[in-house]
Amino acid sequence: MNEIPETGRVVLLTTTHRVAPGLLSWPAWEALRTADRVVCADPAHPQLPYVRDAGVKAEAGVELDARALVEECAQGGGRSVVVLATAEGEPALTDGLARLAGSGRVAMPDLELLPGSYDLPGARLLDAVQVMDRIRRECPWSALRTHEDLLKYGVEEVYELIDAIERGDRAELREELGDVLLQVVFHARIAQDDPDEPFGIDDVAGTLVEKLVHRHPHVFGDDVAETAAEVETHWQRRKALEKSDRSSVTEGIPLGQPALSLAAKLAGRARTAGLPAPSPESPGEGVGYALLALAAQAEREGVDPEAALRAAAREYRDLIQQREQRAQPQPEPPDHA
Repeated sequence: MNEIPETGRVVLLTTTHRVAPGLLSWPAWEALRTADRVVCADPAHPQLPYVRDAGVKAEAGVELDARALVEECAQGGGRSVVVLATAEGEPALTDGLARLAGSGRVAMPDLELLPGSYDLPGARLLDAVQVMDRIRRECPWSALRTHEDLLKYGVEEVYELIDAIERGDRAELREELGDVLLQVVFHARIAQDDPDEPFGIDDVAGTLVEKLVHRHPHVFGDDVAETAAEVETHWQRRKALEKSDRSSVTEGIPLGQPALSLAAKLAGRARTAGLPAPSPESPGEGVGYALLALAAQAEREGVDPEAALRAAAREYRDLIQQREQRAQPQPEPPDHA
């Protein structure tokens, strides 16, 4: 620590509840170890037991008065006081210190904001899980929801996400990704309450991690893939091994997806397996088979038929609106005669 000035030093030590208690940085432990006094307003602060286990005498339940703290720091030629802050960061204390400093009439101690721990990437996901857990327990509507109840919301959120991506709206994209994440967290929380086969968000994440690692041997294993095409080859080969016990290439294709996507998926599986894909000359008749053939053609050419149709529909909507505007009667110019 630096030499303490005659006016003393106040160190506001901040921590995050998203990191396991006791995991503090070396500067944080050094500040605690060398402080003349360590105080904390919250007797239940999660760091207190670990700070005390390290041999640091920390006072809990202390009323943090800005003026009293400034006066204490100035005693005996300068003292160092570390404030173990709550999750909110002690706004009342910091506001009081700012007012004293702004008055110009008080000799202020050195003020230092010292982050004792930082959030890891993805740590805010823990907040989402905790908030969802409380909502599930305390909200009468959410407490009764089932997986089946949420189906329509999941479909709607995915389509809203697709729309935000296709429109290039970054703010909307961020919000819609959150809405899709909500569906995942909500379903996992519902699954946790199942009396026969419960599982939670950690099980969902664990299964995902296992799948990602298993299907990326060029990242986590000894396989080599230097191009996107080689990665795709590895992926398809590994998926084929995983699904080798299937009796049909159509197994695992969700029939509830949009019809054009379903048709393209079926056609792609058939093409990969060397089976005939539908064509305009197929024996089936009617609009359905014509659309099936077009979806198969789109898949064969690497085109997403759903996206292509949506793009065409948007252009058609714009054309309709333009023609509606032209058809509207124009206001008569004012008569200045």
